[in-house]
Amino acid sequence: MVTPRPDTGAAPPVGGGADLFVQLAAGLAEGRDLRGLLDRLLEPMVALAGAQAGAVRLLSDSGERLQLVSEVGLPGTVHRCEATVDRHCGSCGDATDTQRIVWSSDLRACAARGGEAFFGGACLRLLAVPLQRRGRVLGVYNLFFADDVEPPAPVMAMLRSVGELLGLALDNARLEAESLRATVMHERQMMAAEIHDSIAQTLTFVKMRLPLLQDAVAECDEAHALKYLADVRQAVGEAHGSLREIVTHFRKRIDPRGLAHALQALVARFRERSTIELHYANAGLPLSLSEEAQTEVFHIVQEALANIERHSQARHAWLSIAGGPVGFELRVEDDGVGPRPADEQCDEGSHFGIGIMGERAQRVGGEFTIGPRPGGGTRVRLAWNAGAGAAS
Repeated sequence: MVTPRPDTGAAPPVGGGADLFVQLAAGLAEGRDLRGLLDRLLEPMVALAGAQAGAVRLLSDSGERLQLVSEVGLPGTVHRCEATVDRHCGSCGDATDTQRIVWSSDLRACAARGGEAFFGGACLRLLAVPLQRRGRVLGVYNLFFADDVEPPAPVMAMLRSVGELLGLALDNARLEAESLRATVMHERQMMAAEIHDSIAQTLTFVKMRLPLLQDAVAECDEAHALKYLADVRQAVGEAHGSLREIVTHFRKRIDPRGLAHALQALVARFRERSTIELHYANAGLPLSLSEEAQTEVFHIVQEALANIERHSQARHAWLSIAGGPVGFELRVEDDGVGPRPADEQCDEGSHFGIGIMGERAQRVGGEFTIGPRPGGGTRVRLAWNAGAGAAS
């Protein structure tokens, strides 16, 4: 039951307004629990204005609804019927549309939603204050009054300032949420790249070996069957190890001795598994490559060689690195069928892998290109120069 306030004719104490701003400033500084901040502030706001009840409504993601997120003093029946309203409804809609404070005794729209006993009875007037930031309305807060005496000008000015500060808090919360979404999406993309460049590649190799193993078993070719079985066993072990690395460290780490050793092992593994003749020339890597950059470069080479093995139909492949003190140029080439159209790449996930290579190159500030090789085949090129602003 809402009790009308006694009309003393006195303005609310200035100290109450100062305390309210202190609480609001402290809440903004914390910048975490926005819903808790609104709940804590509503009661002193209601007391400051001499109101009977208060509510805060935020615009929905679509911008078409005002959703009740915090209230104090509202009867349960009113709370339920006011849970969500059209953004253009009544005084709240006027405040939202015009971006100005609305002081109104026209409560017909509120009463029509099922609050006849409250609106026009215990509540005779309401105040709607828009919550806005940078010209954008984010919501509105209401104060409900049992009489038609408008709060004095100093209190109205303070209530307007509170609306502006709450708008700032809401805008900060929105930006923080967008930043969090972007961070989560980035982490998902990073995780997808790690899984693709380690586990998915290894499982693709297993998929290629299984038909060969099946044929060898069918033909009672024990030597080849044992070889293919050993290949599959080794690949499954590598996939399991990669999965443990990703789960533990959120990414697959390369050889702790550095990129040169990791590439040498990658080349040896390629030569063991593939009939394609791989020529490897390392004229030196820059000392300025960070561990992060070395990991990205390794995975680019790994993906390029995997694509050659799976799709190129090549007889020869070349991996060459020419580096100086701060930069290098890396090429992975083959004499196969050449780059495939994007629509064909999508069938087997190659386009996804190429996109990941480009993202990895971008993260280290490298220049990445993929295209036809002079004389036939495909050329993947990565150039990196610390002097041009690349990560080190």
